[in-house]
Amino acid sequence: MQDNAQNETIEQEVQPTLTFQDLGLKKQILNSVKKAGFTVPSPIQAQAIPVVLSGRDMVGQAHTGTGKTAAFGLPALNNMKRDNGVEVLVITPTRELATQVSDELFKYGKDLGVRTTTIYGGSSYKRQLDLIKRGAGIVVATPGRLLDILKRDMLEDFAPSMVILDEADEMLDMGFLDDINEIFSYLPTNRQTLLFSATMPKPIKLLAERILENPEFISITKGETTNADISQEYYVIDESERDDAIIRLMDAENTGKSVVFCRTKSEVDRLSNVLSNAGYLANGLHGDMEQRQRETVISGFKKNSVKVLVATDVAARGIHVNNITHVFNYHIPFDPESYVHRIGRTGRAGTKGKAITLLTPHEFKELQKIKKKVGTTMEHAYVPSKNDLKENSLKTMVKTIEEHKIYDEAHKVLDMLKQDIDEETIMYKLVSMLLDKQSVKGPADIGIPAEKLTKILERLEKQGDRNGSTRGRSRGHGNYRGRSSNRNSSRTRRGNNNGGRNKYKDYNKK
Repeated sequence: MQDNAQNETIEQEVQPTLTFQDLGLKKQILNSVKKAGFTVPSPIQAQAIPVVLSGRDMVGQAHTGTGKTAAFGLPALNNMKRDNGVEVLVITPTRELATQVSDELFKYGKDLGVRTTTIYGGSSYKRQLDLIKRGAGIVVATPGRLLDILKRDMLEDFAPSMVILDEADEMLDMGFLDDINEIFSYLPTNRQTLLFSATMPKPIKLLAERILENPEFISITKGETTNADISQEYYVIDESERDDAIIRLMDAENTGKSVVFCRTKSEVDRLSNVLSNAGYLANGLHGDMEQRQRETVISGFKKNSVKVLVATDVAARGIHVNNITHVFNYHIPFDPESYVHRIGRTGRAGTKGKAITLLTPHEFKELQKIKKKVGTTMEHAYVPSKNDLKENSLKTMVKTIEEHKIYDEAHKVLDMLKQDIDEETIMYKLVSMLLDKQSVKGPADIGIPAEKLTKILERLEKQGDRNGSTRGRSRGHGNYRGRSSNRNSSRTRRGNNNGGRNKYKDYNKK
Protein backbone atom coordinates (compact mmCIF):
# COMPACT_ATOMS: atom_id res chain seq x y z
CA MET A 1 0.00 0.00 0.00
CA GLN A 2 2.82 2.37 0.92
CA ASP A 3 4.70 1.54 -2.29
CA ASN A 4 1.59 2.32 -4.37
CA ALA A 5 1.16 5.65 -2.65
CA GLN A 6 4.82 6.47 -3.28
CA ASN A 7 4.52 5.53 -6.97
CA GLU A 8 1.41 7.68 -7.29
CA THR A 9 3.27 10.66 -5.80
CA ILE A 10 6.17 10.19 -8.22
CA GLU A 11 3.79 10.04 -11.19
CA GLN A 12 2.19 13.30 -10.12
CA GLU A 13 5.57 14.98 -9.76
CA VAL A 14 6.78 14.01 -13.24
CA GLN A 15 3.49 14.80 -15.00
CA PRO A 16 4.50 17.00 -17.97
CA THR A 17 3.33 20.61 -18.16
CA LEU A 18 0.95 21.41 -21.00
CA THR A 19 2.61 23.49 -23.75
CA PHE A 20 1.25 25.42 -26.73
CA GLN A 21 2.72 22.71 -28.99
CA ASP A 22 0.37 20.22 -27.30
CA LEU A 23 -2.69 22.23 -28.38
CA GLY A 24 -2.35 21.52 -32.11
CA LEU A 25 -1.64 25.05 -33.34
CA LYS A 26 0.05 25.77 -36.67
CA LYS A 27 3.79 26.41 -36.84
CA GLN A 28 3.28 30.09 -37.72
CA ILE A 29 1.04 30.56 -34.68
CA LEU A 30 3.60 28.87 -32.43
CA ASN A 31 6.28 31.23 -33.76
CA SER A 32 4.06 34.19 -32.83
CA VAL A 33 3.50 32.72 -29.38
CA LYS A 34 7.24 32.43 -28.88
CA LYS A 35 7.82 36.02 -30.04
CA ALA A 36 5.13 37.20 -27.63
CA GLY A 37 7.12 35.65 -24.77
CA PHE A 38 4.50 33.07 -23.79
CA THR A 39 5.92 29.93 -22.18
CA VAL A 40 2.94 27.84 -21.10
CA PRO A 41 -0.80 28.42 -21.66
CA SER A 42 -2.76 30.19 -18.93
CA PRO A 43 -5.73 28.22 -17.52
CA ILE A 44 -8.28 29.93 -19.78
CA GLN A 45 -6.02 29.39 -22.81
CA ALA A 46 -5.42 25.72 -22.02
CA GLN A 47 -9.16 25.05 -21.74
CA ALA A 48 -10.52 27.37 -24.44
CA ILE A 49 -8.12 26.80 -27.34
CA PRO A 50 -9.05 23.12 -27.96
CA VAL A 51 -12.77 23.99 -27.84
CA VAL A 52 -12.40 26.84 -30.33
CA LEU A 53 -10.24 24.72 -32.63
CA SER A 54 -12.98 22.07 -32.65
CA GLY A 55 -15.48 24.59 -34.01
CA ARG A 56 -17.86 24.59 -31.02
CA ASP A 57 -19.58 27.65 -29.60
CA MET A 58 -18.23 28.59 -26.20
CA VAL A 59 -18.86 30.72 -23.12
CA GLY A 60 -15.68 31.63 -21.25
CA GLN A 61 -15.73 33.16 -17.78
CA ALA A 62 -12.37 34.35 -16.46
CA HIS A 63 -10.82 37.26 -14.62
CA THR A 64 -9.61 40.28 -16.50
CA GLY A 65 -5.92 39.90 -17.33
CA THR A 66 -5.81 36.11 -17.65
CA GLY A 67 -4.99 35.97 -21.36
CA LYS A 68 -8.46 35.89 -22.89
CA THR A 69 -7.40 37.61 -26.13
CA ALA A 70 -4.91 34.84 -26.90
CA ALA A 71 -7.47 32.25 -25.75
CA PHE A 72 -9.77 33.15 -28.64
CA GLY A 73 -7.26 34.85 -30.96
CA LEU A 74 -4.79 32.02 -31.44
CA PRO A 75 -7.34 29.32 -32.41
CA ALA A 76 -9.34 31.82 -34.49
CA LEU A 77 -6.24 32.65 -36.55
CA ASN A 78 -5.36 28.96 -36.75
CA ASN A 79 -8.74 28.10 -38.33
CA MET A 80 -8.89 30.98 -40.82
CA LYS A 81 -9.12 29.99 -44.51
CA ARG A 82 -7.78 33.38 -45.68
CA ASP A 83 -10.12 33.70 -48.67
CA ASN A 84 -9.88 37.53 -48.81
CA GLY A 85 -13.11 38.12 -46.88
CA VAL A 86 -13.77 39.04 -43.26
CA GLU A 87 -13.70 35.73 -41.41
CA VAL A 88 -13.49 36.87 -37.79
CA LEU A 89 -15.50 39.62 -36.06
CA VAL A 90 -14.59 40.66 -32.52
CA ILE A 91 -17.00 43.01 -30.70
CA THR A 92 -15.61 44.97 -27.74
CA PRO A 93 -17.21 47.61 -25.49
CA THR A 94 -14.74 50.50 -26.02
CA ARG A 95 -12.49 52.07 -28.64
CA GLU A 96 -9.45 51.58 -26.45
CA LEU A 97 -10.07 47.85 -26.04
CA ALA A 98 -10.83 47.48 -29.76
CA THR A 99 -7.46 49.01 -30.60
CA GLN A 100 -5.64 46.83 -28.09
CA VAL A 101 -7.29 43.59 -29.23
CA SER A 102 -6.63 44.46 -32.87
CA ASP A 103 -2.95 45.10 -32.13
CA GLU A 104 -2.60 41.78 -30.31
CA LEU A 105 -4.32 39.80 -33.07
CA PHE A 106 -2.12 41.48 -35.66
CA LYS A 107 1.00 40.33 -33.78
CA TYR A 108 -0.32 36.78 -33.44
CA GLY A 109 -1.27 36.58 -37.12
CA LYS A 110 1.71 38.41 -38.61
CA ASP A 111 3.49 35.26 -39.80
CA LEU A 112 0.25 34.11 -41.46
CA GLY A 113 -0.16 37.40 -43.31
CA VAL A 114 -3.54 38.11 -41.70
CA ARG A 115 -4.69 41.73 -41.77
CA THR A 116 -6.74 43.29 -38.98
CA THR A 117 -8.66 46.55 -38.75
CA THR A 118 -10.73 48.37 -36.16
CA ILE A 119 -14.16 50.00 -36.44
CA TYR A 120 -15.17 52.57 -33.83
CA GLY A 121 -16.85 55.94 -33.55
CA GLY A 122 -15.02 59.24 -33.81
CA SER A 123 -12.96 58.14 -36.83
CA SER A 124 -13.50 58.28 -40.60
CA TYR A 125 -16.02 55.84 -42.07
CA LYS A 126 -14.21 55.90 -45.41
CA ARG A 127 -10.82 55.00 -43.98
CA GLN A 128 -12.22 52.13 -41.92
CA LEU A 129 -14.24 50.71 -44.82
CA ASP A 130 -11.29 51.04 -47.22
CA LEU A 131 -9.11 48.99 -44.86
CA ILE A 132 -11.74 46.25 -44.79
CA LYS A 133 -12.07 46.21 -48.57
CA ARG A 134 -8.30 45.93 -48.97
CA GLY A 135 -8.42 42.48 -47.47
CA ALA A 136 -8.83 42.61 -43.70
CA GLY A 137 -9.49 39.12 -42.42
CA ILE A 138 -10.28 40.23 -38.87
CA VAL A 139 -12.47 43.17 -37.85
CA VAL A 140 -12.52 44.40 -34.25
CA ALA A 141 -15.47 46.73 -33.65
CA THR A 142 -17.41 48.65 -31.03
CA PRO A 143 -21.18 48.02 -31.03
CA GLY A 144 -22.38 51.53 -31.96
CA ARG A 145 -20.26 52.08 -35.06
CA LEU A 146 -20.66 48.47 -36.24
CA LEU A 147 -24.45 48.61 -35.99
CA ASP A 148 -24.50 51.94 -37.83
CA ILE A 149 -22.47 50.47 -40.71
CA LEU A 150 -24.65 47.37 -40.89
CA LYS A 151 -27.87 49.41 -40.90
CA ARG A 152 -26.57 51.54 -43.75
CA ASP A 153 -25.55 48.42 -45.70
CA MET A 154 -22.05 49.85 -46.15
CA LEU A 155 -20.31 46.44 -46.18
CA GLU A 156 -20.83 44.05 -49.08
CA ASP A 157 -20.78 40.30 -48.42
CA PHE A 158 -20.08 40.77 -44.73
CA ALA A 159 -20.46 37.22 -43.40
CA PRO A 160 -17.87 36.37 -40.72
CA SER A 161 -17.68 32.67 -39.88
CA MET A 162 -16.58 33.41 -36.30
CA VAL A 163 -18.04 36.09 -33.99
CA ILE A 164 -16.52 36.86 -30.60
CA LEU A 165 -18.08 38.98 -27.85
CA ASP A 166 -15.28 40.21 -25.59
CA GLU A 167 -16.02 41.66 -22.12
CA ALA A 168 -19.74 40.98 -22.54
CA ASP A 169 -20.63 42.13 -19.02
CA GLU A 170 -18.99 45.49 -19.65
CA MET A 171 -21.11 45.91 -22.79
CA LEU A 172 -24.15 45.17 -20.65
CA ASP A 173 -23.12 47.78 -18.07
CA MET A 174 -22.59 50.37 -20.80
CA GLY A 175 -26.06 49.84 -22.25
CA PHE A 176 -25.08 48.02 -25.46
CA LEU A 177 -27.24 44.92 -24.98
CA ASP A 178 -29.96 46.05 -27.42
CA ASP A 179 -27.30 46.96 -30.00
CA ILE A 180 -25.71 43.52 -29.64
CA ASN A 181 -29.02 41.76 -30.20
CA GLU A 182 -29.68 43.88 -33.31
CA ILE A 183 -26.16 43.29 -34.67
CA PHE A 184 -26.71 39.54 -34.61
CA SER A 185 -29.80 39.95 -36.79
CA TYR A 186 -27.41 41.03 -39.58
CA LEU A 187 -24.94 38.17 -39.13
CA PRO A 188 -25.11 34.71 -40.72
CA THR A 189 -26.68 31.98 -38.62
CA ASN A 190 -24.07 29.47 -39.81
CA ARG A 191 -21.24 30.72 -37.63
CA GLN A 192 -19.12 29.87 -34.58
CA THR A 193 -19.85 32.20 -31.67
CA LEU A 194 -17.71 32.81 -28.58
CA LEU A 195 -18.70 34.87 -25.54
CA PHE A 196 -16.20 35.98 -22.90
CA SER A 197 -17.17 37.68 -19.65
CA ALA A 198 -15.66 38.24 -16.21
CA THR A 199 -19.07 37.93 -14.55
CA MET A 200 -22.26 36.18 -15.65
CA PRO A 201 -25.31 38.26 -14.67
CA LYS A 202 -28.71 37.01 -15.81
CA PRO A 203 -28.97 39.24 -18.94
CA ILE A 204 -25.65 37.84 -20.19
CA LYS A 205 -26.85 34.28 -19.62
CA LEU A 206 -30.03 35.05 -21.59
CA LEU A 207 -27.95 36.61 -24.37
CA ALA A 208 -25.80 33.48 -24.53
CA GLU A 209 -28.91 31.32 -24.86
CA ARG A 210 -30.10 33.42 -27.82
CA ILE A 211 -26.91 33.72 -29.86
CA LEU A 212 -24.99 30.51 -29.07
CA GLU A 213 -25.82 26.95 -30.08
CA ASN A 214 -25.04 24.16 -27.63
CA PRO A 215 -22.03 25.99 -26.22
CA GLU A 216 -19.22 24.62 -24.09
CA PHE A 217 -19.01 26.46 -20.75
CA ILE A 218 -15.56 27.16 -19.34
CA SER A 219 -15.01 28.91 -16.03
CA ILE A 220 -11.76 29.34 -14.13
CA THR A 221 -13.17 31.60 -11.42
CA LYS A 222 -13.83 28.79 -8.89
CA GLY A 223 -16.77 30.67 -7.42
CA GLU A 224 -14.92 33.97 -7.09
CA THR A 225 -14.76 36.81 -9.57
CA THR A 226 -11.62 38.52 -8.28
CA ASN A 227 -8.04 37.58 -9.00
CA ALA A 228 -6.10 35.80 -6.24
CA ASP A 229 -3.01 37.81 -7.25
CA ILE A 230 -4.69 41.02 -6.06
CA SER A 231 -4.46 41.87 -2.36
CA GLN A 232 -7.41 43.97 -1.22
CA GLU A 233 -7.56 46.51 1.61
CA TYR A 234 -10.06 49.10 2.79
CA TYR A 235 -9.56 52.19 4.94
CA VAL A 236 -12.29 53.86 6.99
CA ILE A 237 -12.11 57.64 6.90
CA ASP A 238 -14.23 60.74 7.29
CA GLU A 239 -15.71 62.14 4.10
CA SER A 240 -13.49 65.22 4.25
CA GLU A 241 -10.30 63.12 4.39
CA ARG A 242 -10.45 61.45 0.97
CA ASP A 243 -7.83 63.65 -0.73
CA ASP A 244 -5.39 63.46 2.18
CA ALA A 245 -5.89 59.70 2.44
CA ILE A 246 -5.19 59.07 -1.26
CA ILE A 247 -1.99 61.14 -1.13
CA ARG A 248 -0.81 59.56 2.13
CA LEU A 249 -1.42 56.03 0.84
CA MET A 250 0.38 56.77 -2.41
CA ASP A 251 3.30 58.08 -0.36
CA ALA A 252 3.30 54.94 1.77
CA GLU A 253 2.82 52.38 -0.99
CA ASN A 254 5.53 51.46 -3.46
CA THR A 255 3.29 52.41 -6.37
CA GLY A 256 4.19 52.10 -10.04
CA LYS A 257 1.37 52.78 -12.48
CA SER A 258 -1.90 53.37 -10.63
CA VAL A 259 -5.55 53.92 -11.48
CA VAL A 260 -7.81 55.98 -9.20
CA PHE A 261 -11.52 55.45 -9.84
CA CYS A 262 -13.99 58.29 -9.24
CA ARG A 263 -17.76 58.46 -9.60
CA THR A 264 -18.14 61.71 -11.58
CA LYS A 265 -16.36 63.59 -14.34
CA SER A 266 -15.99 66.72 -12.22
CA GLU A 267 -14.41 64.64 -9.47
CA VAL A 268 -11.90 63.24 -11.98
CA ASP A 269 -10.86 66.74 -13.06
CA ARG A 270 -10.53 68.01 -9.50
CA LEU A 271 -8.66 65.01 -8.10
CA SER A 272 -6.22 64.79 -11.02
CA ASN A 273 -5.30 68.44 -10.32
CA VAL A 274 -4.91 67.70 -6.59
CA LEU A 275 -2.56 64.78 -7.28
CA SER A 276 -0.58 66.78 -9.84
CA ASN A 277 -0.10 69.58 -7.31
CA ALA A 278 1.09 66.96 -4.81
CA GLY A 279 3.88 65.98 -7.19
CA TYR A 280 2.40 62.99 -8.97
CA LEU A 281 2.36 62.53 -12.75
CA ALA A 282 -1.43 62.36 -12.83
CA ASN A 283 -3.98 62.88 -15.59
CA GLY A 284 -7.74 62.45 -15.85
CA LEU A 285 -9.89 60.40 -18.22
CA HIS A 286 -13.66 60.73 -18.66
CA GLY A 287 -16.38 60.68 -21.30
CA ASP A 288 -16.52 64.43 -21.96
CA MET A 289 -12.99 64.48 -23.35
CA GLU A 290 -12.35 64.59 -27.10
CA GLN A 291 -11.11 61.37 -28.68
CA ARG A 292 -7.71 62.90 -29.38
CA GLN A 293 -7.38 63.92 -25.72
CA ARG A 294 -8.33 60.42 -24.59
CA GLU A 295 -5.77 58.84 -26.89
CA THR A 296 -3.06 61.22 -25.66
CA VAL A 297 -3.77 60.39 -22.01
CA ILE A 298 -3.86 56.63 -22.61
CA SER A 299 -0.68 56.77 -24.69
CA GLY A 300 1.04 58.69 -21.89
CA PHE A 301 -0.12 56.11 -19.35
CA LYS A 302 1.28 53.27 -21.45
CA LYS A 303 4.59 55.10 -21.98
CA ASN A 304 4.96 56.14 -18.30
CA SER A 305 4.71 59.90 -18.85
CA VAL A 306 1.48 59.51 -16.85
CA LYS A 307 1.87 57.42 -13.70
CA VAL A 308 -1.55 57.95 -12.10
CA LEU A 309 -4.69 57.68 -14.20
CA VAL A 310 -7.78 59.21 -12.56
CA ALA A 311 -10.87 57.91 -14.33
CA THR A 312 -14.58 57.21 -14.25
CA ASP A 313 -15.81 53.63 -14.59
CA VAL A 314 -17.11 54.08 -18.13
CA ALA A 315 -14.00 55.90 -19.39
CA ALA A 316 -11.69 53.20 -18.01
CA ARG A 317 -13.63 50.28 -19.46
CA GLY A 318 -11.47 48.31 -21.81
CA ILE A 319 -8.20 49.94 -20.78
CA HIS A 320 -5.91 46.98 -20.25
CA VAL A 321 -2.43 48.31 -19.56
CA ASN A 322 0.21 45.98 -18.17
CA ASN A 323 2.19 46.62 -14.98
CA ILE A 324 -0.51 48.53 -13.09
CA THR A 325 0.54 47.97 -9.48
CA HIS A 326 -2.37 49.65 -7.65
CA VAL A 327 -6.04 50.41 -8.08
CA PHE A 328 -7.58 52.99 -5.73
CA ASN A 329 -11.32 53.36 -5.20
CA TYR A 330 -11.78 57.00 -4.20
CA HIS A 331 -15.37 56.02 -3.37
CA ILE A 332 -16.60 52.48 -2.87
CA PRO A 333 -18.33 51.31 -6.10
CA PHE A 334 -22.12 51.18 -6.26
CA ASP A 335 -22.24 47.45 -7.07
CA PRO A 336 -20.05 44.31 -6.89
CA GLU A 337 -19.66 44.05 -10.67
CA SER A 338 -18.08 47.51 -10.84
CA TYR A 339 -15.69 46.52 -8.06
CA VAL A 340 -14.62 43.42 -9.99
CA HIS A 341 -14.03 45.41 -13.17
CA ARG A 342 -12.11 48.13 -11.36
CA ILE A 343 -9.63 45.98 -9.48
CA GLY A 344 -9.12 43.74 -12.52
CA ARG A 345 -6.87 46.45 -13.98
CA THR A 346 -4.07 45.22 -11.70
CA GLY A 347 -2.66 41.78 -10.92
CA ARG A 348 -2.66 40.82 -14.60
CA ALA A 349 -0.89 37.93 -16.32
CA GLY A 350 0.51 36.44 -13.12
CA THR A 351 1.82 39.68 -11.60
CA LYS A 352 0.88 40.87 -8.11
CA GLY A 353 -1.34 43.90 -7.55
CA LYS A 354 -3.15 45.74 -4.79
CA ALA A 355 -6.65 47.23 -4.62
CA ILE A 356 -7.32 49.93 -2.01
CA THR A 357 -10.80 51.21 -1.19
CA LEU A 358 -11.73 54.30 0.83
CA LEU A 359 -15.07 54.32 2.63
CA THR A 360 -16.93 56.03 5.45
CA PRO A 361 -18.77 54.11 8.22
CA HIS A 362 -22.08 54.83 6.48
CA GLU A 363 -20.85 52.87 3.44
CA PHE A 364 -20.46 49.58 5.29
CA LYS A 365 -23.63 48.22 3.74
CA GLU A 366 -22.08 48.56 0.28
CA LEU A 367 -18.86 46.97 1.55
CA GLN A 368 -20.64 43.91 2.91
CA LYS A 369 -22.66 43.58 -0.29
CA ILE A 370 -19.44 43.43 -2.32
CA LYS A 371 -17.77 40.97 0.05
CA LYS A 372 -20.78 38.66 0.02
CA LYS A 373 -21.39 38.77 -3.74
CA VAL A 374 -17.77 38.62 -4.85
CA GLY A 375 -16.67 36.14 -2.19
CA THR A 376 -13.44 37.99 -1.64
CA THR A 377 -11.16 38.75 1.31
CA MET A 378 -10.79 42.46 2.00
CA GLU A 379 -8.50 43.40 4.88
CA HIS A 380 -9.12 46.42 7.09
CA ALA A 381 -6.05 48.65 7.55
CA TYR A 382 -5.25 52.08 8.97
CA VAL A 383 -3.88 55.03 7.03
CA PRO A 384 -0.23 55.55 8.09
CA SER A 385 0.43 58.60 10.26
CA LYS A 386 3.10 61.19 9.62
CA ASN A 387 5.28 59.50 12.22
CA ASP A 388 4.85 56.14 10.45
CA LEU A 389 6.11 57.59 7.19
CA LYS A 390 8.96 59.42 8.90
CA GLU A 391 10.13 56.22 10.60
CA ASN A 392 10.09 54.33 7.33
CA SER A 393 11.83 57.17 5.51
CA LEU A 394 14.65 57.06 8.09
CA LYS A 395 15.15 53.34 7.41
CA THR A 396 15.17 54.04 3.69
CA MET A 397 17.68 56.87 4.14
CA VAL A 398 20.07 54.65 6.10
CA LYS A 399 19.91 51.95 3.44
CA THR A 400 20.40 54.51 0.66
CA ILE A 401 23.47 56.01 2.34
CA GLU A 402 24.96 52.56 2.97
CA GLU A 403 24.58 51.56 -0.69
CA HIS A 404 25.50 54.89 -2.29
CA LYS A 405 28.55 55.06 -4.53
CA ILE A 406 31.47 57.18 -3.31
CA TYR A 407 32.71 59.63 -5.95
CA ASP A 408 36.37 60.66 -6.33
CA GLU A 409 35.43 64.32 -5.84
CA ALA A 410 33.91 63.56 -2.43
CA HIS A 411 37.25 63.76 -0.63
CA LYS A 412 37.87 67.26 -2.03
CA VAL A 413 34.55 68.53 -0.65
CA LEU A 414 35.22 66.80 2.68
CA ASP A 415 38.72 68.34 2.92
CA MET A 416 37.28 71.79 2.27
CA LEU A 417 34.62 71.34 4.97
CA LYS A 418 37.15 70.03 7.51
CA GLN A 419 39.01 73.32 7.35
CA ASP A 420 36.21 74.99 9.33
CA ILE A 421 34.01 72.16 10.76
CA ASP A 422 34.77 68.95 12.63
CA GLU A 423 33.82 65.62 10.99
CA GLU A 424 30.94 64.79 13.36
CA THR A 425 29.27 68.14 12.70
CA ILE A 426 29.75 67.63 8.96
CA MET A 427 27.91 64.29 9.15
CA TYR A 428 25.04 65.81 11.14
CA LYS A 429 24.69 68.64 8.65
CA LEU A 430 24.67 66.29 5.63
CA VAL A 431 22.03 64.04 7.20
CA SER A 432 19.96 67.11 8.09
CA MET A 433 20.09 68.19 4.43
CA LEU A 434 18.62 64.84 3.44
CA LEU A 435 15.93 65.12 6.13
CA ASP A 436 14.89 68.53 4.79
CA LYS A 437 13.99 66.84 1.50
CA GLN A 438 11.82 64.19 3.16
CA SER A 439 9.15 66.19 4.94
CA VAL A 440 5.75 64.48 4.99
CA LYS A 441 2.81 66.62 3.94
CA GLY A 442 -0.76 66.49 5.22
CA PRO A 443 -2.31 66.10 8.68
CA ALA A 444 -0.61 64.05 11.40
CA ASP A 445 -3.38 61.40 11.48
CA ILE A 446 -5.90 60.43 8.80
CA GLY A 447 -8.86 58.09 9.20
CA ILE A 448 -11.08 57.04 12.07
CA PRO A 449 -9.27 55.57 15.13
CA ALA A 450 -10.30 52.10 16.27
CA GLU A 451 -12.01 53.23 19.48
CA LYS A 452 -14.08 55.86 17.73
CA LEU A 453 -14.92 53.50 14.88
CA THR A 454 -16.24 50.87 17.29
CA LYS A 455 -18.63 53.41 18.83
CA ILE A 456 -19.81 54.59 15.40
CA LEU A 457 -20.53 51.03 14.29
CA GLU A 458 -22.39 50.30 17.52
CA ARG A 459 -24.53 53.35 16.95
CA LEU A 460 -25.23 52.32 13.35
CA GLU A 461 -26.14 48.83 14.58
CA LYS A 462 -28.67 50.25 17.03
CA GLN A 463 -30.18 52.36 14.27
CA GLY A 464 -30.41 49.23 12.15
CA ASP A 465 -32.18 47.43 15.02
CA ARG A 466 -34.78 50.17 15.13
CA ASN A 467 -35.21 50.00 11.36
CA GLY A 468 -35.25 46.21 11.27
CA SER A 469 -32.23 46.02 9.00
CA THR A 470 -29.17 45.20 11.06
CA ARG A 471 -27.81 42.30 9.08
CA GLY A 472 -25.24 44.05 6.88
CA ARG A 473 -24.05 46.43 9.62
CA SER A 474 -23.68 43.68 12.19
CA ARG A 475 -21.30 41.84 9.90
CA GLY A 476 -19.28 45.00 9.37
CA HIS A 477 -19.07 45.54 13.12
CA GLY A 478 -17.96 41.97 13.68
CA ASN A 479 -15.05 42.39 11.25
CA TYR A 480 -13.62 45.13 13.41
CA ARG A 481 -14.07 43.34 16.72
CA GLY A 482 -11.78 40.61 15.41
CA ARG A 483 -8.92 43.08 14.98
CA SER A 484 -6.79 45.06 17.41
CA SER A 485 -8.38 48.23 18.77
CA ASN A 486 -4.96 49.80 19.24
CA ARG A 487 -4.42 51.93 16.18
CA ASN A 488 -0.77 52.58 16.87
CA SER A 489 0.03 48.88 17.33
CA SER A 490 -1.73 48.13 14.04
CA ARG A 491 0.36 50.72 12.32
CA THR A 492 3.54 49.37 13.85
CA ARG A 493 2.82 45.91 12.49
CA ARG A 494 2.19 47.28 9.03
CA GLY A 495 5.28 49.46 9.23
CA ASN A 496 7.47 46.49 10.08
CA ASN A 497 6.30 44.74 6.93
CA ASN A 498 7.04 47.75 4.78
CA GLY A 499 10.57 46.74 4.04
CA GLY A 500 11.82 50.33 4.07
CA ARG A 501 9.95 51.40 0.96
CA ASN A 502 11.64 54.23 -0.88
CA LYS A 503 8.46 55.90 -2.13
CA TYR A 504 8.56 58.50 0.61
CA LYS A 505 11.75 60.11 -0.62
CA ASP A 506 10.73 59.93 -4.27
CA TYR A 507 7.44 61.68 -3.48
CA ASN A 508 9.06 64.61 -1.77
CA LYS A 509 11.68 65.03 -4.48
CA LYS A 510 9.08 65.39 -7.23
